[in-house]
Amino acid sequence: MCRLHQKSQMKKNILAVFITIFIGTSCSSKSIATNTNLSLSDKKATPETVSLYKKLNQLIQKGYLFGHQDDLAYGVNWKYENGRSDVKETAGDYPAVYGWDIAGLEKDDSKNIDGVPFDKMKQYIKEANERGGISTISWHFDNPATGKNAWDNTPNAIKTVLPGGENHKKFISWLDKASNFFLSLKDKNGKNIPILFRPYHELTGGWFWWGKGNCTPDEFKAIWKFTFEYLQKKGVHNLIYVYNTSSFGTKEDFLANYPGDNYADILSFDSYQNNDDKDGKKFIDEVQKQLKIVNEIGLEKHKLIAIAEAGYEAVPDPKWWTGTLSKAIGDYKISYVLLWRNHGWQEKEQKMHYYAPFSGQTSEKDFVDFYNLDKTLFEKDIQKALK
Repeated sequence: MCRLHQKSQMKKNILAVFITIFIGTSCSSKSIATNTNLSLSDKKATPETVSLYKKLNQLIQKGYLFGHQDDLAYGVNWKYENGRSDVKETAGDYPAVYGWDIAGLEKDDSKNIDGVPFDKMKQYIKEANERGGISTISWHFDNPATGKNAWDNTPNAIKTVLPGGENHKKFISWLDKASNFFLSLKDKNGKNIPILFRPYHELTGGWFWWGKGNCTPDEFKAIWKFTFEYLQKKGVHNLIYVYNTSSFGTKEDFLANYPGDNYADILSFDSYQNNDDKDGKKFIDEVQKQLKIVNEIGLEKHKLIAIAEAGYEAVPDPKWWTGTLSKAIGDYKISYVLLWRNHGWQEKEQKMHYYAPFSGQTSEKDFVDFYNLDKTLFEKDIQKALK
């Protein structure tokens, strides 16, 4: 029996067991199944967006979605080849979630921060959607006060873009460009494709102009709410909003800049394994600790939770997928985990930069084992899991 068929069969068996347990138990499983409030923060969200949110809620009972940044655009030693994907070439299926970034849009660039042409990005998002895949978008936009990149963390930039600030008009023009982009994402029936939008990400870190120490919590909440309301005013109703931090130690840390339950739909954080943590113990401990906190908040606030970025650069551990990442997530019911991009060789840094395996990479076999786990959901698994 091939691995793909084996996984499908295993999933059918698990589904049968799940249904049996669900029917045969009382309110304990009912409370899990109905824990998430299915009301999106955008009260005018399109039917397709509401449907995706409901699907995401259903899917957490079956497992977590696997995602990969820039998956269809390039991989290690290739670029812009139709249908290619390092994930597909190793596991046999595309990721369930595709990550993209729209930095560069604000400057009218034809390509994004990672060199992906926006026209191609739109095409990839449409192709993925047609197959049942899901796209998430972040925005490493430039510092509006200095004109330098997102990593220019000169303080007080947010103050300048809020209403009354000297860069407010400029910022509105940026949001107009983002609106046009989101509204241009249409399926073959002319309907807007739903997107998981993750603005102002890794907000507990100080490395971006919107991050900790570079603005007050009130300023951050104000820019989030302004962005949320302005995009809707422009007719953008195909976004599911993802609140995202980097590392944090307490519930209070995680929620310090939280704009409120009516302004966010998914609670998430980013976490990477460092080179000084060869066995992954620190990574597992940190992710488990943070998931415990976010899971409690998610249950309280009736929100989905996710690990919006993760990885171990160049994946040198041959058993990293089942031995570290799977253990780090454990039994928490997260919506998805997204691995960062497969850039390949970085000339400036003189090193390989990738986070998912490719054909012949040392963790390839373990990645197939990870794919075959019942709790990991790739693109084809979405439809199977919803049957």
